Amino acid sequence: MSFLMDVLLKHIQKKQFFTGHGLVLAAVSGGADSVALLSLLKEMALPLHALHCNFHLRGEESDRDEAFVRQLCRQLDVPLTVATFDTASFAKEKGISIEMAARDQRYEFFKRQAEERGAEAVAVAHHLDDQAETLLLNLLRGTGLRGLAAMKPRSGIIVRPLLDVRRTDLITYLEEKGLTYVTDSSNLERDARRNRIRLDVMPLLRQINPRADEALAQTARIVRESLPIYDEAVRRRFDEAGVTPTSLPLSFLRDAGDEAPALLHEWLSDWGFNSSQEAEILRSLETTPGRMWMSPKASLLLDRKDLIIRPSAETEAENALQLNLRQTEVDKIGETGPMIAYFDAEKLNLPLRLRTPRPGDFFYPLGLGGRKLLSDFMTDHHLTRFQKEKQPLLCHGDDIIWVIGLRSDHRYRVTKDSKAIVKIEIEIKDNF
Repeated sequence: MSFLMDVLLKHIQKKQFFTGHGLVLAAVSGGADSVALLSLLKEMALPLHALHCNFHLRGEESDRDEAFVRQLCRQLDVPLTVATFDTASFAKEKGISIEMAARDQRYEFFKRQAEERGAEAVAVAHHLDDQAETLLLNLLRGTGLRGLAAMKPRSGIIVRPLLDVRRTDLITYLEEKGLTYVTDSSNLERDARRNRIRLDVMPLLRQINPRADEALAQTARIVRESLPIYDEAVRRRFDEAGVTPTSLPLSFLRDAGDEAPALLHEWLSDWGFNSSQEAEILRSLETTPGRMWMSPKASLLLDRKDLIIRPSAETEAENALQLNLRQTEVDKIGETGPMIAYFDAEKLNLPLRLRTPRPGDFFYPLGLGGRKLLSDFMTDHHLTRFQKEKQPLLCHGDDIIWVIGLRSDHRYRVTKDSKAIVKIEIEIKDNF
């Protein structure tokens, strides 16, 4: 065993990423970093399975990389699973960048494989140079402490055993082992911001400080180690003000004064809003409610008293009404509640159906008798824009007979002349 291999293996073992018994999945692109990672994990005699993603973004080069990884895994006697993606179409469908699309597909694949195989970790090959670049990227976007902390050694099931290792050491290790690797030609193009940092900015910084990479990575490490103390202080402030992960009182920001930008940033830190949006949100606190901002991960609504977040990852299926409807014929009106309604059975033809509001909807609220636009009715009941979009309605044909939880329709009410009564009770199956 060479001196360098011994150093690298002891470095990984010191971090205690692996128990030595559970399955480890290794992400292998075919580049130098991932080849070194796979080889080192193999040297540790861990239960190992390799994963490779072919995003079909570089034509023959993408297929070349896949063929190389297949050959490498045969050489090292490591089982391999390959996933192929039409990333360009996925990016277009989702309205996101190619880079973001590939990242989403990659990590969804890793997560699925880990669940199916019962793996204890998915190892990826980010190294110290990547960490320095990430810190600079975050600074250029405008960031808070989490951005300065850059990448974590462990994020859930994802582990980064090489995060404190220089890429030059990995290249030297591969040369000592006689292992080859492939080069992604897109890494040499300056159209991506990270590439410009790698190819142009970092060489300039190394002229000022030859150990610039280590200095930036050390900064990220110091900030990361300080985060628990900071997080506890912020959590206490949020708890005292009634802030939740998806709702922040406007009064809290107004009273925060000079601290408002930092507190807003912390609240939004996991939702993908940029610094320009955060500044605009703060400027808009006194404007008319109803303004919205969008990020790749969420929608943010300026409501009357709160800022409200709704994850945009919710699919139509996830937005579907999670309700059970139970209907029985009864002799008289009995128990009442927001999820119970009674109707004249002779006025109903089954089956009834559930849906959410549409533009122009109206009904005849019980007790009012006259017609009212559903949108006006929901505004009168102080529903937020998000609540309005998801408000469950029970319909008889085209008629709304019950704005569930709020009011039933006057036309279908039980009267002294009703010969049969239907009781309908709603059970919420999931958080609605």
